[in-house]
Amino acid sequence: MGVIISNILAIFRKELQGYFASPLAYLVSGVFWLISGLFFVVILLDPTEGLIHYAAQLDQLGEQAPPLDVAYEFLRAFLGVIGQLVMFVLPILSMGLYAEERKRGTLELLATSPLTNWSVAVGKLLGVLAFFTFMVLPLFIYELVAFSAANPPVQIGVPLLAHAGLILLAASILALGMFVSSLTDSSILASILTFALILFLWIIDLIADNIGGIIGEALGHLSLLEHYNNLLNGALDTSSIILFVSYIILGIFMTAQSIDSWRFGSS
Repeated sequence: MGVIISNILAIFRKELQGYFASPLAYLVSGVFWLISGLFFVVILLDPTEGLIHYAAQLDQLGEQAPPLDVAYEFLRAFLGVIGQLVMFVLPILSMGLYAEERKRGTLELLATSPLTNWSVAVGKLLGVLAFFTFMVLPLFIYELVAFSAANPPVQIGVPLLAHAGLILLAASILALGMFVSSLTDSSILASILTFALILFLWIIDLIADNIGGIIGEALGHLSLLEHYNNLLNGALDTSSIILFVSYIILGIFMTAQSIDSWRFGSS
C-alpha cells in the first residue's frame, strides 16, 4: 500500500510541476481570473441588476419588501457562473493528460513501467485538480470582500459546502476529460470531445424533462448541473455527492482500461 501511495505522489508532483511550468496553464488561469473578476463586479455592482442595487430598492420599500440574504444570493449567483465557466476551462487543462504522452511517445514507457495504470491515473487527476484548486484560491478573496459586509455574518457551512461542490464538479469533469485524453494523441480533439461530453451531462436534465417517465427521471439523475445546484443551494444531498464520486471513479477506471487496451493492442 505504501508503494502505491508513493507512486501516486510521484506522478502527482510530476503533473503539478508540469502545470506550473506551462505557459498555457498560466494563460488559462489569467483568463479565468479576469472573467471571474468581471462577473464578481457585475453581480454585485451592476447599476441596474446588481445585488447591491436590488437590495437598495428593497430597503426603500421598507416592511413591504421581501427578505433578501444578499451574501447567500451572491454566493449562489457567483459560484453558479463559475460552475458554467469551468466547463470551458477544465477541458483545456485535462486535454494533455494522456494525449501529450501519446504524442511524445512516452505513453508506452508509462504503460509498461512498474506503476499500475490506476496509480498513474489517480496521480494525474490529483495533479490537475490541485492546479485547479490553486486557480480557485483568488476567488476566496473576492468572496471575503463581499462577505465582510454581510449582516448578519455568513454561516461558514454554506460557503464550504458550495465550494466542496465546485471541487467535486471539477474532479468529475477532469476525470472524464482524462479518459477522453487517453483515447487520442490530439490535445485539441481531446478538449473538444471533453467539452461536448460535459455539455451533454450539463444539460441532460433538459432532455430528461422532455422525455419524462422513469427513463427521464433516470437521465435527469445524471445531470451535473442539477447536483451541483443542490450543493450550491446549501443542501447536503448525499445522492449528489455519490454521483460526483461515481463520475470520478468511472473516469479513473475507464482511463486505466483504455491504457490497458492500448498497451495490449500495440504489443
